[in-house]
Amino acid sequence: MHHIIMALNHFFFPAPLFLLLLLVIAFASGDGYSPSQDLETPNVEKEDLLSTIIGIQGLVYCKSGPKLIPLEGAVARITCLAVDKHGFEAAPFSFLSEACDPKGYFFATLSPSEVEDNRKLKECKAFLELSPSGTCNVPTDVNKGISGALLGSYRLLNDKKMKLYTVGPFFFTPEPKSISNGY
Repeated sequence: MHHIIMALNHFFFPAPLFLLLLLVIAFASGDGYSPSQDLETPNVEKEDLLSTIIGIQGLVYCKSGPKLIPLEGAVARITCLAVDKHGFEAAPFSFLSEACDPKGYFFATLSPSEVEDNRKLKECKAFLELSPSGTCNVPTDVNKGISGALLGSYRLLNDKKMKLYTVGPFFFTPEPKSISNGY
């Protein structure tokens, strides 16, 4: 029965998601950025998002025409909706990733001790925050880089007691050239 369910899952796997997965695999580096088969989707009602350390990883590129150039120094922002100990919505909580390495890879972590006032995080999204490039600094909404990529499925790293979420890849583009009419 297990094999039939897996076969059906593979058969009905959405084509855009499959293409995204292929893109991620094609650009994944040896820095720990790799999709995994052991992804779990958290049930927010039953599980506090921040019951362990969470890690967020992804890639950021400059997309100039057909070229994809890793964007060293780019930064992502992670913003979480939170509720206080009484269940009332609290102010959103944001933090920044480390700057991307030369391969465009970023990583960010959040531990329970960093969340103030015993707040519980209910939903987190990752966004493009900063491009270090003066010529490739226009964020795009590819993979929800502007509107926010929801942290959904994660890989459990038991040895580090971490839930590792993967987002992106995200893309910046050069500014569109303005057309001058002479005035």
